[in-house]
Amino acid sequence: MSLKFISKEEAANLIKDNSTLVTSGFVECSNPEALEYALEERYEKTGSPKNITLIHAAGQGDGDSKAINHFGREGLLKRIIAGHFNKAPKVGKLIIEDKIEAYNLPQGTISQLFRDIAGKRVGTITHVGLQTFVDPRVEGGKLNKVTTEDIVSLINIDGKERLFYKAFNLDFAFIKGSVCDERGNVSMEDDVVPTEVLSIAQAVHNCGGKVIVQVDNVVKDGSLDPKLVKVPRIYVDYIVVVDDPKLKQPVFGIDYCPELTGKKMLSTQISNKTMPLDVRKIIARRAAMELKEGTIVNLGIGMPEKISEVSTEEGINDYMTLTVEAGPIGGIPQADNAFGSSLDAEAIIDQPYQFDFYDGGGLDIAYLGLAQVDEKGNVNVSKFGTRIAGCGGFINITQNAKKVVYCGTFTTKGLSIGVNSGKLIIKEEGKAKKFLKNVEQITFSGDYAKSMKQSVLYITERAVFELKEEGLTLIETAPGIDIQKDILDLMDFKPLIDKNLKEMDSRIFKEERMNLKN
Repeated sequence: MSLKFISKEEAANLIKDNSTLVTSGFVECSNPEALEYALEERYEKTGSPKNITLIHAAGQGDGDSKAINHFGREGLLKRIIAGHFNKAPKVGKLIIEDKIEAYNLPQGTISQLFRDIAGKRVGTITHVGLQTFVDPRVEGGKLNKVTTEDIVSLINIDGKERLFYKAFNLDFAFIKGSVCDERGNVSMEDDVVPTEVLSIAQAVHNCGGKVIVQVDNVVKDGSLDPKLVKVPRIYVDYIVVVDDPKLKQPVFGIDYCPELTGKKMLSTQISNKTMPLDVRKIIARRAAMELKEGTIVNLGIGMPEKISEVSTEEGINDYMTLTVEAGPIGGIPQADNAFGSSLDAEAIIDQPYQFDFYDGGGLDIAYLGLAQVDEKGNVNVSKFGTRIAGCGGFINITQNAKKVVYCGTFTTKGLSIGVNSGKLIIKEEGKAKKFLKNVEQITFSGDYAKSMKQSVLYITERAVFELKEEGLTLIETAPGIDIQKDILDLMDFKPLIDKNLKEMDSRIFKEERMNLKN
């Protein structure tokens, strides 16, 4: 094969009408931004390429104009199959307006599907997604009325239900690397996560497609450690060198940080700073009480991120090893535009392998956000009215962790709380309920969790619920709370109440540290 070094404009010109394109990236990390921008520019100037099918595993974008937002043009995109959409409002608008076909599948399963496509297997067979909106008996992962083709089917193997995610032919790949040598071997040593670039490159190459890699610079043959080569030259067709400091890492909006890449360790000390006692800390404190020494953990974005801060404050950070679905193991997971990366990670592996570990039950506890809960214990984090967020890795993680702990406020939109002498005070109630008769979309199935004997808790600032065989059960209430007025009257269904209903630990609601270590 003959490797070619080309410009980003020449790379964009390679993409044909009606072709299928795969992109790498994780939220705002490790995206081939220059290639995607060039494709949008070409479409703007020429009206081509048309009717692209875009496939990506993790959510990709900055919530505005970068990454897959470049594809948010009517006519450019025909179909999208992806794990998450929250950072891609331009694409989300096309979905809501029925202007493109759209599927939302579990992020981990898409990343694993690339490996199966590379191996010429017919697709991916897994339990992940059963009884959620991805299940064809529910919605089949379809996001609007113009999306009609079934790409997920229910099968039975040895008496066990499984979902079959069918393989696709892939024509082009846009992936991000750090450096390559003169022959085209690609390293990702300056990127924060490798995502699934190796699997994508193998899949597209074995489909007879073209693999196009954006790199920061080129080094001489023989100067790369072969163990650091993430994409060997035999999978690569074109290299685009983009010498732009803003795109080096890249994490949108963050200068190059070697501590995020594993090239340098950040010398850190346990902080003596105390977090303010707000609603997030209250919830995180109760959640941290579920930790035991040696726990392997996944923390979701939002409210669960505070659990790490509480653990540091309480001196029990060493109780847990934090992992991120993008690949980091150990270290300090980052939030916002750096979500997916970790400071001082002990290891950073490919995303498909991280999800193999998750899918097989490797996580001891997963802490996730709580957006909507219904009387069956179902949880929705993926669709709210006309806003499509997507499931991301949520389904892979929550269906398979030994214990799942959902963390969130009891109500939302205007909730204000205070504490006094170890008691919770509701200063102003939130205008919107979270505990509904039926969730808008089933991202987590309570029935499936019960069938798997999974331990599931729902922690709020005023109440803790447990999913028991008999149903969703109130097991703890905050001191100072009126059960009827502050809990039951604000739910669209009546939960079961444990006969041994307890009061939440009063230490949670006091300014001083809880002394959890002892």
